[in-house]
Amino acid sequence: MHGVKMAGLSLIDDIRAASRLMVRELGFMDATVAASDYPPSAVHTILEIGIRGPLTSGELGDFLRLEKSSVSRLVRKLIDCGELRETPDELDARSKRLSLTAKGRRTKEALHAFGRQQVRGALAVLTEAEQRKVREGMMLYARALRESRADNGVEPAA
Repeated sequence: MHGVKMAGLSLIDDIRAASRLMVRELGFMDATVAASDYPPSAVHTILEIGIRGPLTSGELGDFLRLEKSSVSRLVRKLIDCGELRETPDELDARSKRLSLTAKGRRTKEALHAFGRQQVRGALAVLTEAEQRKVREGMMLYARALRESRADNGVEPAA
């Protein structure tokens, strides 16, 4: 880990407050998100399988940081809704790969359109320099959260 000096409580509390505000503004306190009928975990599942391609339930759970039982229920619901399909894994017959159906691909595109419009709207009130700062800051903070969790085995909380 990089040499870290203790951040002041004001800095930490400001970042925590901004994180909570972002969660609320992005709609993650609602039962469903992104103008969909799905909870955040389902939306992330559709987006990540759409971006990364077919995944096993284990890979999906690791990536989304969800417990096996939660992934199982989530996957079953999305299969039942026609968003996902399971196919045998060519490399491991005991495993199944999850991929998007045609309906799932349409949902993924709608989710991307919603998310892009949401970000576009927020960026519209910023200067180009501020927009670049937001991108850089968010990428740095996301990376730092992931690295601190990996280094410390600590679950970050806002």
